[in-house]
Amino acid sequence: MKATINSKILVFLLTSSIVFSCKNENKTNSSEIKEIAELKSTGIPKSLKAPKGMVWVEAKTFTQGTKKDDEMALPREKPGHDVFVDGFFIDVTEVTNKQFKAFVKETGYITVAERPIDWEDLKKELPEGTPKPHDSVLKPGSLIFNKEIKQVANMRNYEQWWRWQVGADWKHPEGPESSIKGKDNYPVVHIALEDALAYCKWANRRLPTEAEWESAAQGSNKDAVYTWGNNPEILNEKANTWQGVFPVKNESKDGFDLIAPVKAYPANSIGIYDMLGNVWELTGDLFNENYYNQIDSNKVLKNPKGADKGYSIGKPYIEEQVIKGGSFLCNASYCASFRISAKMGMEPNSSSDHIGFRTVATPDMLE
Repeated sequence: MKATINSKILVFLLTSSIVFSCKNENKTNSSEIKEIAELKSTGIPKSLKAPKGMVWVEAKTFTQGTKKDDEMALPREKPGHDVFVDGFFIDVTEVTNKQFKAFVKETGYITVAERPIDWEDLKKELPEGTPKPHDSVLKPGSLIFNKEIKQVANMRNYEQWWRWQVGADWKHPEGPESSIKGKDNYPVVHIALEDALAYCKWANRRLPTEAEWESAAQGSNKDAVYTWGNNPEILNEKANTWQGVFPVKNESKDGFDLIAPVKAYPANSIGIYDMLGNVWELTGDLFNENYYNQIDSNKVLKNPKGADKGYSIGKPYIEEQVIKGGSFLCNASYCASFRISAKMGMEPNSSSDHIGFRTVATPDMLE
């Protein structure tokens, strides 16, 4: 990709018309929550066993969004508010290359990053007048982190550390000459929303809501900033994040230059791995910067499904998906998204080498 292609084109190339709709959240008051909680078992339903590779997350009320004294919280994480989420099963790790390989082998599925780009279709989803990129760019591929970057002129210009790589996909995470040989236990990456939904359909699973994701990340806690509690000093022991000066110096003190295999770091209190750091994780909610300000934070929300409509001030022309957990690129100096409440928006047809997903299953799905 030529350096003259601006960062918007990087986004435009991966944009499509996929829209993942969400239902209105059901609201209930604290007395109703107490009644609901009393009727529910705190353990796995007696009629069910945990599916292989999944763990049960108990029904509970907890604080979603920003936590008290979290100085890194952004406006889109505020205000913190109480939610009640029913119990469910969740994958103990992100979906791995091995698991995704089994899905592709059985179904013949071709991911978004592997498909040809049709400019006539693509431009319908872009701001009017967007110029057509060079044909050399309009080929199957995905975004990868530029490991060769040595200096940055403007930290707001993320084009400096991202580049469009023709031939990059889940089987070739760094480009056509790379492979996932020997990396069965690494998180699958270069996954767009459509790809994750296709896998879920095949596996009889679904993506977690943002509230479910936070409930699982909290584990046995209810208002922790991190999956292990509130101590930021042990971040490097608990999560795969950027150590050094982002994006020009990666000290890799933990032994991992970029992505790490699953279970390389300790699980949280209920046995779930890598919910913070390593790779961002797709959820089923639409990203809306103003959503938390639009709800009644004085009421407890029951099983919220997120915003009805997406909104991002920087990309008003497309609805994005909520991604959670941060990645191996997160650093306090730039992206402090290694916190439970942190979130970003991701274009539904975009993919990169630091975005993956995990799935959930509810009792009704398994019965």
